[in-house]
Amino acid sequence: MSFNISAWSIRNPIPTIVLFVILTLAGLIAFPLLGINDNPNVDIPAVTVTVTQPGADPSELESQITKKVEDAVASLGNIDDITSTINDGVSNTVINFVLGTNTDRATNDVRNAVSQIRQNLPQDINEPVIKRLEFASGGPITTYAVSSDQRSVTELSNLVDQTISRAVLAVPGVAQIQRVGGVDREVRVNLNPDRLQALGITATQVNDQVRTFNTNLSGGRGNVGGSEQSIRTLGSSASVQTLQDLQITLPKGGYAPLSSLGTVTDGTADPRQIARLNNQPAVVFSVLRSSGTTLVSVEEAVRAALEKLQTTLPQDIKLRLINNVQADYIRESFTASIDAVIFGAALAVVTIWLFLRDWRATLITAVALPLSLIPTFAVMKALDYTLNDLTLLGLALVVGILVDDAIVEIENIERHMQMGKSAYRAAIDASDEIGLAVVATTFTIVAVFGPVAFMTGITGQFFRPFGITVAASVLFSLLVARMVTPLMAAYLMKDHAKAPKEDRLSAQYRRLLTWSIKHRLVTLSVAIVFLISSLSLVPKIPVGLFSNPDVSLSTISMQLPPGSTIEDTDRATQQLTTLLLQHPAVEGVQTSESIAKSTLYAKLKPKSERKMTRKEFEDQIRPMFAQVPGSRISFVKGGPGGGSKEVAIVLKSEIPAALTQAANELEKQMRQISGLVEVTSSASLVKPEILITPDPARAADQGITVQQIARTANLATLGDFDANLAKFDLPDRQIPIRVQLDPKSRNNIETIRSLQIQNKSGVLVPLQTVADISFGSGPSQVDPYNRSRNISVEANLKGLALGDALAKINQLPILKSLPAGVTRENFGNAKILGQVFGNFGGALLAAVVFIYAVLVLLFNDFLHPLTIMVALPFSIGGAMLGLLITHKELGLIALIGVVLLLGLVTKNSILLVDYALINQREGKPTYHAVIDSGVARLRPILMTTIAMIAGMIPIAMGIGAGSESRSPMAIAVIGGLLTSTLLTLVVVPVIFTYIDRWQAFIFGKLLKGSMKRRSEGSI
Repeated sequence: MSFNISAWSIRNPIPTIVLFVILTLAGLIAFPLLGINDNPNVDIPAVTVTVTQPGADPSELESQITKKVEDAVASLGNIDDITSTINDGVSNTVINFVLGTNTDRATNDVRNAVSQIRQNLPQDINEPVIKRLEFASGGPITTYAVSSDQRSVTELSNLVDQTISRAVLAVPGVAQIQRVGGVDREVRVNLNPDRLQALGITATQVNDQVRTFNTNLSGGRGNVGGSEQSIRTLGSSASVQTLQDLQITLPKGGYAPLSSLGTVTDGTADPRQIARLNNQPAVVFSVLRSSGTTLVSVEEAVRAALEKLQTTLPQDIKLRLINNVQADYIRESFTASIDAVIFGAALAVVTIWLFLRDWRATLITAVALPLSLIPTFAVMKALDYTLNDLTLLGLALVVGILVDDAIVEIENIERHMQMGKSAYRAAIDASDEIGLAVVATTFTIVAVFGPVAFMTGITGQFFRPFGITVAASVLFSLLVARMVTPLMAAYLMKDHAKAPKEDRLSAQYRRLLTWSIKHRLVTLSVAIVFLISSLSLVPKIPVGLFSNPDVSLSTISMQLPPGSTIEDTDRATQQLTTLLLQHPAVEGVQTSESIAKSTLYAKLKPKSERKMTRKEFEDQIRPMFAQVPGSRISFVKGGPGGGSKEVAIVLKSEIPAALTQAANELEKQMRQISGLVEVTSSASLVKPEILITPDPARAADQGITVQQIARTANLATLGDFDANLAKFDLPDRQIPIRVQLDPKSRNNIETIRSLQIQNKSGVLVPLQTVADISFGSGPSQVDPYNRSRNISVEANLKGLALGDALAKINQLPILKSLPAGVTRENFGNAKILGQVFGNFGGALLAAVVFIYAVLVLLFNDFLHPLTIMVALPFSIGGAMLGLLITHKELGLIALIGVVLLLGLVTKNSILLVDYALINQREGKPTYHAVIDSGVARLRPILMTTIAMIAGMIPIAMGIGAGSESRSPMAIAVIGGLLTSTLLTLVVVPVIFTYIDRWQAFIFGKLLKGSMKRRSEGSI
């Protein structure tokens, strides 16, 4: 005798009530503790190796540092890819490991590998900085400006570097604070080259003496007066005047005060970056969060810390929030998702009432929503999930699904009451009759998310919280349907006197079903024609990855010709800012400028106050870029695959000429594709250089090494390396002392040629006597990928989906016949897109297998589960049709909707097949069993389908922030439900008759064979 949990709950109501009170309380306690984020936390194990050598050229850094670092770490296990970026003086290598790798162990492995080759790296570099990639992707979470009408930029910069940084970095979850703009205080010693030459001393010799005298050193330990004291030698200058009076020993004898060799001032470093707010100079700082933290909670904690700090600062200093668009968008998206859940739930409940017209039955069914949703929050908290776009989307989508099981239960109870049974008896009998179908429908939905939750790669980590959240809520709805719904029905429902007559809809459906079974071939032919027709539309659906959210922030990148000065960059940036500020949708513009490039952050008015989307704004602004001549301007789009734009095609080769030629041709051909805009190539980025080429014979004759020549040029123009600079002591920090030639001399190539360098005899000779100085050019940036030189050709999209763009690019002649030695590297969004569709293809296949396995186990039958699964292809056709009609992309979110459909559409088939089998067991012929099953299950099938669709309507309508990413999934599900339900009601009964006949034929053959063997064995 099987255990009927529904009957047990009816007879023992108190344990059931206590159980759901506990589950509900757990969910209510967990909900406010859940973090709010934009996306699930995806832990990508990555380690960075940063090596700096001020003044070094990218080509030199590549050969002397980057390649050696890459070769050293390449032999480590579990490496996914290695990406390096090399700019003037900085080599940054990012080693991405496969998901699941222990990041701390990987960091130690990288550190050990680099330490083994440290002796092979140049000795004058700053020590390599090796650390795990701590901060989360997505850029700064908030940006502030610091202002005062009484203080200098130097004071404000120091305030950010010291006071504000300490306060912000103390906030849990903050990874880094970045100051943009402002100045760095330095004590400047600007040497006069004529004076140096007259006194017979070089800049290098002056720098070495300044560094030697301006240092503090430990001096041992003493025991005076019966107590122990540490001894310190304090050589650091206490004031600028003391430094000016420092006596410099001259090579020819005698001394000269430092002030006689040039000027000594307490000033600032040469500006290498500028920040502006609406074209006005500003000191700005941005905050980055650590990986694994929630954006909203960190942003709110930072804001609270700064508000508290503001109360302690002098009244003239103001901290002004200028950008927290990302956090605001997440909060708005969260509110919109919660509204969608509530609105969808209300629509689902109204739908139930319209069918049942009984407030008691509606109340019992509606109770399933909170009792299923609220405990899910406890599961999410236990698994450390957040309330993000995907988990909230999952909860919003299942609103209609959560009442399905309760609808089936309550509808069946009502049907039994119409037979004359009491509510108590009807609840027990009906729940027992429908139990298998309810369990089967729930477990098919859970089964489809098994493959999704355990997909590999970023896709799996991204969608695992979605799948498990949906599965948990659906399992809770099963518990509610099997325990709470029958319990409430038994004690709240009123008895019915008699069953009503068959309504008009049921009568018409009976006639349609009767005709369909009598004309099975015609019915199947129509269904197959629909399926083929709908699937043939798939190539016409645009294929994408993610929908671009309508965030009130547009990021623009500007690049000037290499060699442009910071002043050139500032002028061009102000020009573009002026154009942006003239647009009515723009609220303000913050800029971050450096040498030859800048980034502009155009903050748009809130969505409710502007008449256009961000995409429409960018389409309007793009033609204005031509008004800033001599610059390369584009919108920063990027994506999960890397790159700054939506499409990135990467070519690699060890043959520079062939690589450059292929990239230039690719760029030319991509410009011809309609829908690709802002097409750029990294191949053309070369910068002017001054080349110092030592003459081996002359240098050897003078006893001068290449290292001496390089250090002489470096000290004269840049000063010593940061780690080697002398320091000027202040109570709270140290100020670097930079010794170099005065600015006018540094900008004159003749001065560089005349730099004095000491030969082996101690005599000073001009630099041009041992080296040739000329103008040349070299790459402004080198970006190796997987240890090979590469060139990327990138573009943004306008009216073209990512998949369609890649399809057109793949057909370009240059990519079909690349030159010998040049290969294409799978990179960026194209790589992610391929992984996504590959993973989902496998997930769909696995989901079908899982569904079949579950149905076989529950029905103890191999053939009739095939009847149930007939509806699956019709749902996919309907989903594609829905996306095509609404002009939505088939992207990552829509794909998960297709997977969800596989579980949903089997529900209706299960109800039909399960009741048909019950009718057969009661002795009805197949024909009558199928028709009676269809008529009996028509109302619950329509109720559950309409309730599910009603629950998803708010999402499909695209209301609220983030709707552009949520709506494709809802549209796909609604389209699939509509077509599959309509066809299921007709096609599944027809298939049932075929399967039943085949089953009878097969068993008849097996039975006949068995009896024959028995008779032969008895002879």
